[in-house]
Amino acid sequence: MASERIMIVEDEQEIAELLKDYLEIERYEVIISHDGEEALQNFRQFHPQLVILDIMLPKLDGMEVCRSIRAESDVPVIMLSAKKRDSDKILGLGLGADDYVVKPFSPSEIVARVKAQLRRFHGLATPAKQPNLIVYPGLELDLKAYEVRVRNKTVHFSAKEFEVLRFLAVHPNQVFTRGQIFDNAWGNNEYGDLNTVTVHVKKIREKVELDPARPQYILTVRGIGYKFYGGL
Repeated sequence: MASERIMIVEDEQEIAELLKDYLEIERYEVIISHDGEEALQNFRQFHPQLVILDIMLPKLDGMEVCRSIRAESDVPVIMLSAKKRDSDKILGLGLGADDYVVKPFSPSEIVARVKAQLRRFHGLATPAKQPNLIVYPGLELDLKAYEVRVRNKTVHFSAKEFEVLRFLAVHPNQVFTRGQIFDNAWGNNEYGDLNTVTVHVKKIREKVELDPARPQYILTVRGIGYKFYGGL
């Protein structure tokens, strides 16, 4: 079986090489890009299964690179940043990143996160013993094709957005805490925080609701979490 390919996008040579060494010990095939423009070129040529992406980059910043990658692919993206503000983290996750790590970090922590994201990503593609199509008025989830159709139009979803929506849609009218949703979509051994769920629910609403401010599908249950309303 061929090694899984990982692209590191980091302009600090020492950090990039250190991460590369740790990942190659785990038998991953690794390529390094040092700026945003090079990252997009390498992404289209190298076709990595996961991207480790610094935010502060020359030529094109990590946010723009993440946005471009998300327009083309659902591969996991782990963002790196020296910024600790919640707003930066929420912005990165809102653009479609699957994880967000603040510098300084341990290379072994990054390796653990890489393994967790790849397990989750590959798990989504594993055939499940459940109906291939989930249908509600104006909304269809094709689990086999991994597609969402909103009012008969196919809408692009990231892997995590799809998994959050799938989890809620297969349990209509059941209330789940953000912690329960996080554990299902990211795994209970995953690193992260519950703001991730809030960000992804917001993005899903923007894609499926006629009026995201007054949702009909994913409802907020104050003080608890969310539920998918199956009685439309």
